[in-house]
Amino acid sequence: MMDLNSVVEKVLEKSDTRLETIYLVACGGSLVDMYTSDYFINTEAKELVAGLYTANEFNHVVPKKLNENSLVIICSHGGNTPESVEAANVARRHNAQSIGLTYNEESMLFETVDHKILYEWGEDTSVENNPMAIILNIVVEILHRQEGYAHYEAFKQGMHQIDDIVKNAQDQIQERTDQFADTYGKEEMFYILGSGASYGHAYGFSICSLMEMQWLHASAIHSGEYFHGPFEATDHSTPYILLMSEGPSRPLDERVLKFFKTYAKKYEVVDAKELGLSIIDENVSDYFNPILFYSVLSVYRYKLSIVRNHPLDTRRYMGKVEY
Repeated sequence: MMDLNSVVEKVLEKSDTRLETIYLVACGGSLVDMYTSDYFINTEAKELVAGLYTANEFNHVVPKKLNENSLVIICSHGGNTPESVEAANVARRHNAQSIGLTYNEESMLFETVDHKILYEWGEDTSVENNPMAIILNIVVEILHRQEGYAHYEAFKQGMHQIDDIVKNAQDQIQERTDQFADTYGKEEMFYILGSGASYGHAYGFSICSLMEMQWLHASAIHSGEYFHGPFEATDHSTPYILLMSEGPSRPLDERVLKFFKTYAKKYEVVDAKELGLSIIDENVSDYFNPILFYSVLSVYRYKLSIVRNHPLDTRRYMGKVEY
């Protein structure tokens, strides 16, 4: 399999002129891994445009701008998700290049895409080698080579720092996550709030960690949208998890916390600044929040699964019935 820089070089060499659009296509947790990259491009790029699509919608509602100046990045953990494999076929039919990411070297996805990236998976792997960080690295590299990215070196330095930050944060929260699980182990509904690049992981924690893995009701709310309807449901009986980002959208999260302190009772604050992310350059820190939050919230969901006696890999529909 090609390494990341080789893949980027091949993509840019094959492009007729310059890439105009990057489509980030996946399902479930793999789609969540792409949110940060979509946010990065649409925040930092002057010309390049990104689009984030759940695979089946991409296949049925094909973007009109999909063409030879497009790159489709497709991620499928096992590499055999039918909708994601078909997305590679859609890209090919429209003369767009495709990159496929999976941890399964024998996957159907690898039989279909133009460029292949095999990523590592497991507790002992570096977070830099997991799909969220890999995809972010790809789009940063493409943007830098096409348009220039003023904070490229700061971003690269952040990638070197994030693994230690994550490990320290996971050590730091062990007692806190035990207390969280004991306190909220019998709850059946959670609201998850976040902003900036982290909103994607608020969504991901709700649909994957809580709904899929724990069969709990959950919903993500953007911190900026909380005060435009959702805050009316705030009371002392409903639990909230607030992801407080480090970076330019932090004031949105702080505003929510201020309201919680007056009108809510059950809320857990996961603060990236408290967990050490502030050592990363402030110009790029926002893009590392989700990497930190994913690893930290993985501890939260594990501790919750123990208290609830509901293993994280238990399913009643996925892979068991026709759907």
